Amino acid sequence: MGRHPNNGHSHQGRLSTQILTYCSNGPLSEGLPPVALNVVGLLVQKFGGTAVGDPDRIRSVAEHVSRTVRHGNQVVLVVSAMGKETDSLLRLAEDVSSTRPGREMDMLITAGERKAMALMCMALHDLDLPADSFTGSQAGFVTDGEHQNARILEVRPDRVQAALDTGRIPVVGGSQGVSTDHNVTFLGRGGSDTTAVALAHALGADACELYTDVTGVFTTDPRVVPTAKRIDRISFDELLEMTATGCPKPAMRSVEYARTHGVRLHVRSAFTWQEGTWVDEEEPDMEQAIISAVTHDTSEAKMTISGVPDQPGIAARVFRELAEAGINVDMIVQNVSTEGVTDISFTVPHEYLDRAMSTGGSLSTEIGATGVVSDDAIAKVSVIGAGMRTNPGVAATMFETLADCGVNIQMISTSAIRVSCVVSEDRAEEAVTALHESFGLSGD
Repeated sequence: MGRHPNNGHSHQGRLSTQILTYCSNGPLSEGLPPVALNVVGLLVQKFGGTAVGDPDRIRSVAEHVSRTVRHGNQVVLVVSAMGKETDSLLRLAEDVSSTRPGREMDMLITAGERKAMALMCMALHDLDLPADSFTGSQAGFVTDGEHQNARILEVRPDRVQAALDTGRIPVVGGSQGVSTDHNVTFLGRGGSDTTAVALAHALGADACELYTDVTGVFTTDPRVVPTAKRIDRISFDELLEMTATGCPKPAMRSVEYARTHGVRLHVRSAFTWQEGTWVDEEEPDMEQAIISAVTHDTSEAKMTISGVPDQPGIAARVFRELAEAGINVDMIVQNVSTEGVTDISFTVPHEYLDRAMSTGGSLSTEIGATGVVSDDAIAKVSVIGAGMRTNPGVAATMFETLADCGVNIQMISTSAIRVSCVVSEDRAEEAVTALHESFGLSGD
């Protein structure tokens, strides 16, 4: 993929997956066609907190960048704060202040990335690689004014491009920008992934490599199922469903951005440097696996408003009130009306449960419902696969597998390529293991 046609830059052509992987993996092997040595690729490489967690790790990343550059590629780096530094800064803020204004929190948290990018530049200079560090605002990230969870409005990478044009390596602090009213903003947890993808799009990079502490995207959590396999290639839609239902990496917002703008992703390890998982557009002529992955998520709770009058507009009022309270609702089930009343169940993130219960309690009185109850010991288990569109029976197999395990299903939701069930939290890992086996996803 060449430079983006709207940014006025040119590029020497799209690189194949093989050449990109080859050029960024390590020493050149004999027998590669000479043309590969003359192709210049532009790669955005993002390194997470564990990948730059101490001086040795920072030097290791710098050496990897040196290899990539020696093999004829231009590189833009995006770095997260070192190790658990963001957590340390958050604890420090709690020790100092009970108010913690959003503007000042963003100024504090983004200091972690500034520290990491400066140290990375120093390590690159030691390898005779000229490098310049850039904050999010210097790199051209313009965001809205939502502190601690800002969203990107525009990327103006003029200074980053100028550094590339003069043979320097730009090192950008992840997860940060500047708002339209000129305040420093933080993109939220996992925001460095989004920074890297947005920068890759703005620069027209050939690929965005997301380096982390795992070797790619797996068919399920290998800590739960040791036979889980690394997926070689997956579509944007499948990975987006996975990240929305419990897969922790990469960040869901970065996958959304990549899908919208067609940015090829390579999720790989910063510790083994091996080939990881490529994420790209779905190829319509390719036979898709019926199920690609099984995920689980224990971050949500279930709420039920019981005895709701079965009248037009009541459901709209319930979910409008929750939305105005800033509560993001996921799965929704409304029971069949009996004697003019019904029950409405839905899931919300744990951190919003108290607020949702307060809002729901007040609302239930106003609309004449009989009460509100919650259950915070649930889990969402999902099966995901692009092949589900053309292969019937996935839901039946999932329900039969859970029934054979004696796992009760509390709620069900579906999309074109996903089926999700809410189950008891203490049965979630058992359900994942059984589904992974049932759909033939286990490795050797």
